[in-house]
Amino acid sequence: MPSQCGVPCRRMVSTLMLEAENIGLSFGRRRVFSNLSLRLNPGEVYGISGQSGCGKTTLGRVLAGLQKPDSGQVRIDQHALATQSQWPVQYLYQSPVMAMNPRWRIEKILREPGPVDGDMAHTLGVQREWADRYPHELSGGQLQRISILRALGARPRYLIADEITAALDPVAQAQIWRALLGLTQTLQLGIIAISHDEGLLGRLGCDDRRLKLGHKPDNGLARTEAAASGQEPVVGR
Repeated sequence: MPSQCGVPCRRMVSTLMLEAENIGLSFGRRRVFSNLSLRLNPGEVYGISGQSGCGKTTLGRVLAGLQKPDSGQVRIDQHALATQSQWPVQYLYQSPVMAMNPRWRIEKILREPGPVDGDMAHTLGVQREWADRYPHELSGGQLQRISILRALGARPRYLIADEITAALDPVAQAQIWRALLGLTQTLQLGIIAISHDEGLLGRLGCDDRRLKLGHKPDNGLARTEAAASGQEPVVGR
């Protein structure tokens, strides 16, 4: 899977922010969150934590444009995410096989959004010999690396990483996050890291940029942004 853009390849440069303003969502009578706001600049990692069932994945899908909120708006570059001609925000599943056609070989899966960047494949640890295999022939860690590489092939400005290393061993977890953190700086890529693991989010440097679902946050952008509008954020009710 050779590089298609030379060495070194540095082609994704983001300059403006991803922001959610007073977003809310309910399922029937259950309010998942409301009056929730956050901002993420290029090159930053923002953490979202909380117990299972508190709405972390739902919030991630809203931020990626995969689910429409009942109220509020998600914007990038001050324009509604829904109006973007491309997909500047890519969502990474906890189980990457859910986003892959089981009948496709890995090479076809990787080339779906465009040419494969060989330098980036090397950074993420994607091996050439995987190209002719099918998803079921690879491990969870290998599939997650492939999922990340394919998402980056769409040239996003932001990634929503939803528990992407929760099922992996500590070594694989560290390798994947080390590579991603390097890309945040090299490509000025923003990442929303969703995890129930508070320790992991701390290691990712999210202490000053973190939202915990399931209660009213004590600090951070979610509270600050909502307070500016005179409303209190409510999450996981």
